[in-house]
Amino acid sequence: MSAIFNALPGIEVPVGSIKHSLTAMWDDTASKGGPAPASDDAKATQVNFVMHLGFNTTVDDAVEQFQTSVRFSRRYPCRVVVLCPMADDSATVEVRAKVYGECHLGKSKGDTRCCEFVMLTYSFGARPYIEDQVSICLSSDLPLYYWAHRFVSSARINQFHYLLSRAKRVMLDSALVPADALTFPWPRPETVRDLAYARLLPVRQSLGQFLSAYEPARLVDGLQSVTLRHHGSVSAEARVMLAWFTPRLEACGAKAGQVVVSSEQRDDGMSFELDFNYDNAHHFHWSGDLEHGIARLEADFGTGRTVLPTAVSLLSPEAALGEAMFF
Repeated sequence: MSAIFNALPGIEVPVGSIKHSLTAMWDDTASKGGPAPASDDAKATQVNFVMHLGFNTTVDDAVEQFQTSVRFSRRYPCRVVVLCPMADDSATVEVRAKVYGECHLGKSKGDTRCCEFVMLTYSFGARPYIEDQVSICLSSDLPLYYWAHRFVSSARINQFHYLLSRAKRVMLDSALVPADALTFPWPRPETVRDLAYARLLPVRQSLGQFLSAYEPARLVDGLQSVTLRHHGSVSAEARVMLAWFTPRLEACGAKAGQVVVSSEQRDDGMSFELDFNYDNAHHFHWSGDLEHGIARLEADFGTGRTVLPTAVSLLSPEAALGEAMFF
């Protein structure tokens, strides 16, 4: 993780003077004619955001996720703390810090927004103290959001009790974390949000809006099974989609366990192909190609055949973060 810490932008500073170093960083930037906050209004921090990079994070991935957090902070001004644990199991207590900031224009020419980042890398021996250090770096009286990225063990990440218990939302990506992450007994499981579910928002909206044009009873009349064929690259999204369908079909009148819901993985063809299988003349098929951004809806629920070409996409990483955090 030292390689990750070194790859992230910023100025290395003493751990004990992070807040002073942030002020000095802006003063130095302004003295050189660079973009810096002209007043505290330019740093109108709305939330605290902790991004925790797990041991499965590569250097390239860490840089990519850092840029995701930068883009997110442009829309939602926040104090971002990035945690980079060292890979060794040394008992030595070692913590290093970096600070980073940038400014950008808001909705108008005079609306300048600046975001601040603190990067912390720490040894295994410093683990008992790192949450105290994080709390010092955060802005007081603002909600806390915690993103655990590519962690290798749910039990080990569960040791970060302060972050998990204080966070208003805990974000994880079921495509990138251990299989038990969504069922693990977290301190506050009601706060946990899956980024795979958040990414699917445009797909859920498209399917929901199309099917809502029909009477609920027609959707489940004669329905025997739902089959989703998907590319291996979207396995997590496919699992989320099927889990999303089941309670909604029951809300339309299907009895619990009446409809068989299943998925099939394949390595070619469309990203998604969804079929509702009936024992009568009803028909529903949806296919989505994420690579080209095109989709097709076909249905006949007794009122005539409908074919609708449409677009398909997943939310961008920064938009998915916002969806998981605030909605």
